[in-house]
Amino acid sequence: MISLLLLDLSLPLKNPVIIFSVVLFIILFAPILFNRIKVPHIIGLIISGVIVGPYGLNVLSRDSSIVLFGTVGLLYIMFLAGLEIDLAEFRKNKNKIAVFGLLTFVLPLVSGTLASYYILGYGFLSSLLLASMFSTHTLVSYPIASKYGVTRNRAINMTVGGTMITDILALLILAGVAGMSKGDVSPAFWFRLGFSFVVFLLVVLLLFPVICRWFFRRFDDSISQYIFVLAMVFLASFLAELAGVEAIIGAFFSGLVLNRFVPHSSALNNRIDFVGNALFIPFFLISVGMLVDVSVLVKGWGALKVAGIILLIALASKYLAAWITQKVFKLSSDEGLMIFGLSSSHAAATLAIILVGYNIIVGETALGEPIRLLNEDVLNGTIVLILVSCGVSSFVVEKASKKLALAQEEEASADTDALSDEKILVSLSYPDMIADMIDFGIMLKPKHSAVPLYGLHIVTDEDQKNDSASHGKKILNKAVAHASSSENLLVPLTRYDTNISNGITYTIKEQHITDVVIGLHQETDHKTFLGPKIENIVKRVFETIYIYKPAQPFNTLNRIVVAIPPAASNEPGFLHWLGKLVALSRMSSMPIHFYASPQTIKFTRSAIARKSGAIEAHFTVFTDWDDFLIFSRELRIDDLFVIISARKGSPSYLSQLEKLPYYLSTRFDQQSLILIYPKQLESGINMNDIEQADSALIDTLSEKLGSLGKAAKYLRRMLADK
Repeated sequence: MISLLLLDLSLPLKNPVIIFSVVLFIILFAPILFNRIKVPHIIGLIISGVIVGPYGLNVLSRDSSIVLFGTVGLLYIMFLAGLEIDLAEFRKNKNKIAVFGLLTFVLPLVSGTLASYYILGYGFLSSLLLASMFSTHTLVSYPIASKYGVTRNRAINMTVGGTMITDILALLILAGVAGMSKGDVSPAFWFRLGFSFVVFLLVVLLLFPVICRWFFRRFDDSISQYIFVLAMVFLASFLAELAGVEAIIGAFFSGLVLNRFVPHSSALNNRIDFVGNALFIPFFLISVGMLVDVSVLVKGWGALKVAGIILLIALASKYLAAWITQKVFKLSSDEGLMIFGLSSSHAAATLAIILVGYNIIVGETALGEPIRLLNEDVLNGTIVLILVSCGVSSFVVEKASKKLALAQEEEASADTDALSDEKILVSLSYPDMIADMIDFGIMLKPKHSAVPLYGLHIVTDEDQKNDSASHGKKILNKAVAHASSSENLLVPLTRYDTNISNGITYTIKEQHITDVVIGLHQETDHKTFLGPKIENIVKRVFETIYIYKPAQPFNTLNRIVVAIPPAASNEPGFLHWLGKLVALSRMSSMPIHFYASPQTIKFTRSAIARKSGAIEAHFTVFTDWDDFLIFSRELRIDDLFVIISARKGSPSYLSQLEKLPYYLSTRFDQQSLILIYPKQLESGINMNDIEQADSALIDTLSEKLGSLGKAAKYLRRMLADK
């Protein structure tokens, strides 16, 4: 009772425990309540911030803690935008991005300057600074698009890229106007700003990848990796501010750098997305709402007039830029709507520009009151703009995301039957390779397929004698936990059989598996590179087989190099494995280099062109498989080397393939490898090849038959004696 009396419950709340509790309950219940009335959850969080903020019920003050978490949330949004962007699509549409970026900057800037100068009667510098605020936009509604899974759409890529262009240009105008108002602008000023920005880009784009690759190679702890990612984001943000630009620019570029180090199907990506959307981003939205003072609407016609002009120019110019972009590049109406929705919301950069202008004092009145570059009416009008534009953006992006997601599902429905039939089995034998094997299996899994991954561990007769079954159970439990960390389902399978090759072969047939992933341990040599177990599986299983040797973590690889035999396009499974490699390239943002015959290259180009989405593909003519060691000069340590092999009797089989185990174990022992045996029709293999039988099984049967023969002879002797 005494402690209750001592607790300070006066408003605004000051106890950190109560403050955090209130914020968490807002994050929990606001989306639930507003979703019931068909209002996007982002609007719910902003309105909640208005209600509990200093201009509402004054439950919470916008103190340093709210500002801190809000800033983290804003940087998190920009980081996610860079992290989730499709880099191949981004490079493909770089010209479109540049055009949209300039349109969404120039149109609001010109129209805003004219309206401020001629309608509102502000001076040229004030009008220019106010108009630069119209040009900026904040990706407040990006989490909505992310929720619907459409962030890799070209319209979103264009908008995200355009955001960087327009924000950088607007912030340069801010720096210039602020300097001019103080008389500090000179050629040296612009040189320092340009030089520092170039140094920032070089550090982030060239040095950060080296640091990331070093870290991810050496540390696989999930917590350490997440903390490292956050540290790199905020380091880049700090370096951006040090260079004279906004921190959001640094957060976005850090996302671009980390894009290829955080696969979109990985557990790390799942953790990044979860923490951001559960905590930091809602904090930012609530903090935006706490800025809004709805009472400005009744403070006189001056504030209303300025707010009306600001709203009209800001929304109309952004819509015009999106509409022109849609028409010029022949985008769909939904994509045009998405561009407008994402680019219409104003928050962080907008507020930064207005506050700078508000704090610049250019003189004094006769009564000694300060004359500001941007007056209080502009500040109040901007607050109204933040509330209204975020609301418009949320509703528009919600509508466009639903339509784009539906179109995306319909586009993928043509492959639904084929995808639903795919089943991927990962053979698990080595405890130290579990994470690599499961991650690779998940990346092979069709994106729209609900079919789970299968994890198989074989317990042989020898294992049962050594009581190793419990060891296999631990392996499967670890595999299930690792898969679930990325929200993927893994079905554990334990099979008891005479030997491993038998167990894998019969499990594949029983479960109707289409893709088999088998691990190759790093300690193998040229004598045991494949070994009799894998060779027997290859001979007896006609589905696609991936023999995977992870020399380093997949997310630290730089490119995919694929060696294809001359007649590989004649194989029944050609399009299947090619589709898997294209999906790997797109998911990991790695370029893919094909080495093949001219005819195979032509066929491969055509097949890739028919697939949706862009990848960076390169082609080199290679036909002399007697000179296979040429790849030892072409490959780098950070490459993933993929060799398309073939079974004996198949159309693409070459006698040179028999030497692969020796070459790969002696000349490419430090290389990450995937050896692919394409799907093969059973009739395409010489079924009379006696080597298809499992030699271990034959030996076992021979021993048993020999024992039976001895027993029969012994019985005959006994009967003869009688």
